[in-house]
Amino acid sequence: MKRFILQVLIMGCILSACGQPGPAAPAGTLSPAPETKTRLLYVFAAASLTEPFNELILAFEQSHPGVKIIPNYAGSQQLAQQIAQGAPADVFASANQTQIQTAIQSGRVSAGDEQVFVNNRLVVILPADNPGQIEALQDLATNGHSLILAAEAVPAGKYSLSFLEQASQDPDFKPDYREAVLANVVSYEENVKAVLGKIILGEADAGIVYSSDVSPTAADKLIKLEISDRLNVQAAYYLAPLNDSQAPGLAEEFIASVLAPAGQDILSRFGFLPVR
Repeated sequence: MKRFILQVLIMGCILSACGQPGPAAPAGTLSPAPETKTRLLYVFAAASLTEPFNELILAFEQSHPGVKIIPNYAGSQQLAQQIAQGAPADVFASANQTQIQTAIQSGRVSAGDEQVFVNNRLVVILPADNPGQIEALQDLATNGHSLILAAEAVPAGKYSLSFLEQASQDPDFKPDYREAVLANVVSYEENVKAVLGKIILGEADAGIVYSSDVSPTAADKLIKLEISDRLNVQAAYYLAPLNDSQAPGLAEEFIASVLAPAGQDILSRFGFLPVR
């Protein structure tokens, strides 16, 4: 009996303790702040924009706490196809107008929202040891040389064909220059960064990329042949928000940061031609 009474008393003490309020927080102590939800922004950008956009994105995130930008770098034609197929995106930066028009035709970019935000130009690059002994643009047409271009569907590829066509009509080049150069092409790549990488590795005698692709880190591994203004193509890059963006305000702020003087300075530092 005594043992039963003792168990009852112990149980009562436990229940009494459970009903007591916990110790009060010391005066002046702040309650933990609720966690801030990360806001995501999906930026689709042409592969040639990789380096400057990485820097632009870092600067934007630093000035917008709680914002995380997810970049998607690829050939503009690939990005336009992904957008047309419904991939989540907030901003599209294309290396030409054609792919922006594709996004407009898909209904995900509103006509009139696109704008030129930077320009670029072409340059011929050679491996640092110049295995083909190429000294001038005319040498690209010499039988036996190997050349890598971006595919025609890629903006850089289309611009390269335009350069070859204009050169064929120039008195400094032979009329069959375009056909002779194309006969030396050993590979067409899905984006201009692939062309750059293969030439650095010495997989061909020459390639055509954007001037901005010859970054300070790549310059020591390449020889650059300039293309004169009369033959070159000024590539206009277009920027637009997606009309079904899940973060329209952030998308507009990011676009504004790219167009701002600080953003244009970053692009200029990487070899692009600013518009403002």
